[in-house]
Amino acid sequence: MIVQEIPYTDPLAVFAHWADEPYVSFLDSAAAADPRSRYSYLAVEPFRIVEAQGGAVRTDGAPDDADPFAVLERELARFRIEPGATPVPFPGGAVGFLGYELGRHLERLPPPPAAGLDMPDMVMGFYDLVIAFDQRDRRAWILSSGFPETDPARQDRRAMNRVVSALRRLERPAPALEPARRSGVVWQAELTRADYEARVARVLDYIYAGDIYQANFTMRHLLPRPLAARPAEIYCALRARTAAPFAAYLGCGADLALAGASPERFLRVSPDGRVETRPIKGTRPRGKTAEEDAALAHELAASAKDRAENLMITDLLRNDLGRVAALASVHVPSLCAVESFSTVHHLVSAVEARLRPNVGLVDLLRATFPGGSITGAPKIRAMEIIAELEMARRGAYCGAIAWLGYDGAMDSSVTIRTLSVTRELVVAQAGGGIVADSVPSAEYDEMMVKVGPLLDAVGTRAP
Repeated sequence: MIVQEIPYTDPLAVFAHWADEPYVSFLDSAAAADPRSRYSYLAVEPFRIVEAQGGAVRTDGAPDDADPFAVLERELARFRIEPGATPVPFPGGAVGFLGYELGRHLERLPPPPAAGLDMPDMVMGFYDLVIAFDQRDRRAWILSSGFPETDPARQDRRAMNRVVSALRRLERPAPALEPARRSGVVWQAELTRADYEARVARVLDYIYAGDIYQANFTMRHLLPRPLAARPAEIYCALRARTAAPFAAYLGCGADLALAGASPERFLRVSPDGRVETRPIKGTRPRGKTAEEDAALAHELAASAKDRAENLMITDLLRNDLGRVAALASVHVPSLCAVESFSTVHHLVSAVEARLRPNVGLVDLLRATFPGGSITGAPKIRAMEIIAELEMARRGAYCGAIAWLGYDGAMDSSVTIRTLSVTRELVVAQAGGGIVADSVPSAEYDEMMVKVGPLLDAVGTRAP
């Protein structure tokens, strides 16, 4: 393992050197004041790509007979770095996204809607070259494991060559990277307000009938992609408008990029098996004045409806973690705390546990994916109702963006507040948890509060 410290600079400026690569992962802790925004990582030039779409899995383009989770587990097992070998939590590993429909490999679910983007269910790059940034201490490093080489001499030689190559690239001028300009192109909503509210009312019918306690209903906005806008520039425009602790840009091949500003941690795992998840349920906009902002935060904290919504999902996640956790290790150190982000206040809880011996990262994903905060309770019935009432497949949205380290650690976010960028389209999606006392009109307003910064970043809202 080669660890080369370099002068600290803005992670976004370093990202510019690789921004147009087809496979690049920029995990960008962009919310400077947030305690979860200490580290950012730029993982470049993967040596292996695993993609899943429908029932097919490909490893470096070749068909693979195993299911996506088994392939991810198998490939991670090939490589090992001892915990504590580097000055940052992520020493290299797999980085990418797991799309919402990947849940079909874990549970018996109805077919998803036929409409939707033609995108993979999963793209994971395996990286031996990572540039890491400690934004608190203002230090930076280039790390290379030398994988996929396993012979020690060859591994060291590859690691050194990779570090030297990255240093040389950083010495050259980077292509300019500016936020994409807002275009005059108008976003098209997938549903009218009346149709959205009618579908929320249908969710309420299922709740009143006793099928579920809660379901997360969402909808899409679609924008023809501005021809002059590079995907990385679209990310920069979103980043400038709504900084987030789990912001990310993923280049997922020639035809897809994800530009995200997620505020929500899905799963964090330490090398010794300690797990944390932080579900978000409950939202208010930020106020225009300090007084209005404080009043909105207080209103959220006092809302019985929002607290009930959060409690249901916290309990669901306790149950999911309990499937793989050591006996009596699941606990809730924080419940329904108000956390403030750049454009919204949220209610956030924390659930912690310790994994049982011989339970790995992929076992944990199998037990918990997709996250309870973007499905509902009970989870399977809620997902059935989502498949019935939503207009299109979710794709990457409501899945997870994750790094899985070669040392057994992991961190991941729920893929919300995220733009999916294809050659032709930019897609934004948002929604909310529907519970018994939800009001359809208020749910529509909350959805628009969440999606608004995404719409304003690159296009024009419909009148």
